[in-house]
Amino acid sequence: MEKLKNRWLIVTSAVGIHISIGSVYAWSNFTNPLMEQYNWTASQVQLTFSLAILFLGLSAAFLGHFVEKHGPRKSGLLASAFFGIGVFCTGFAVKFESLPLLYICYGVLGGIGLGVGYIAPVSTLVKWFPDRRGMATGMAIMGFGFAAAISSPIMDYLIKNTGIANTFFILGAAYFIVMTVSSLYLAKPPDNWTPRGYKEKVEAGKISADLAQLTANEAVKTSRFYYLWIMLFINITCGIAILSAASPLAQESIGMSSIEAAAFVGVLGIFNGLGRIGWASASDYLGRPNTYTAFFAIQIVLFALLPFTTISILFQIMLAIIYTCYGGGFSSIPAYIGDIFGTKQLGAIHGYILTAWAAAGVAGPMFAAWVKDATGSYGNSLLFFAGLFVVAFVVSLLIRLDIKKLKERASAHAS
Repeated sequence: MEKLKNRWLIVTSAVGIHISIGSVYAWSNFTNPLMEQYNWTASQVQLTFSLAILFLGLSAAFLGHFVEKHGPRKSGLLASAFFGIGVFCTGFAVKFESLPLLYICYGVLGGIGLGVGYIAPVSTLVKWFPDRRGMATGMAIMGFGFAAAISSPIMDYLIKNTGIANTFFILGAAYFIVMTVSSLYLAKPPDNWTPRGYKEKVEAGKISADLAQLTANEAVKTSRFYYLWIMLFINITCGIAILSAASPLAQESIGMSSIEAAAFVGVLGIFNGLGRIGWASASDYLGRPNTYTAFFAIQIVLFALLPFTTISILFQIMLAIIYTCYGGGFSSIPAYIGDIFGTKQLGAIHGYILTAWAAAGVAGPMFAAWVKDATGSYGNSLLFFAGLFVVAFVVSLLIRLDIKKLKERASAHAS
């Protein structure tokens, strides 16, 4: 009989994978060097990142069933192969000065690795931590959020000292090793396994049992699946629009210099990471429905006030809070899925839900840029986003009706 794995080492393995793939958020470190060395335009270089996020969402959706069928270890190894090799071969794309090869290696291959690498460890953590789902998934996804802060100085150093192509070779090899080692420890818990004291806590009403155990194909036929999708889509659309425009927004709203704005964006990244662990951990006590309703109530107010805020410190505090809600939306969603759909095919369901990320990654920045071009200010898009959060707030209340019906049905069945 195989020895039971340490679930905290499962967390460590998940963080190792997420810190590796989360380096995608540090792509901007390559923007200027690639533009200056090869005379590529900003939009040509930026398309690489957009493709990576697009294929993250698509691969998460299409390979979610692979994760469920073959388990987290094989899925993690698949992710390490795609992401590690994709980043490594990007070095050849740079050497050959080939944009199509750049898009294929980093955008497509790397993006596929991103998607599988994102869902495999997270779906596993939900199963190992039925008692503290939010905290466990928050720790891994926090690694994804903080990865840019860790990767950026390393990338900057390597680019200056080894060149752009060699930087990709070094990083690709490093990511492959870290992700492979991390994946080898990943495993699902044994069937019907629960942590010590879990059943007693459920019986005492301290922890809520899962409301259902659905397959992915069953989940997509329910209204609550689409409620979750809409809530995540709106939270990411508005948040990623702010992410993409935070520096110019700070400059035009409160008169920050470009250097000050760049430093401010770095600080906001920390709040993004803190929000992932903070909100997700809080959701274990507040409940996922209350957490999401809080996200939207807070952001309705903040997005409505931001265009009219000229006091520097207040503006910065408001943006920092928005960033925590943005990060918290990512980290709380796997636990929410487990609560209302169960863990039967959580990886596949999570993959389907993450198509909201792919769609929002295109919609948010493009809309903010369009408003800027049309009106001359990013501030005007913020009021529209406040309206979107009103829609999300309503949806967060509607999903409660579904959850209430599920609880009533479970109670009636139990009696």
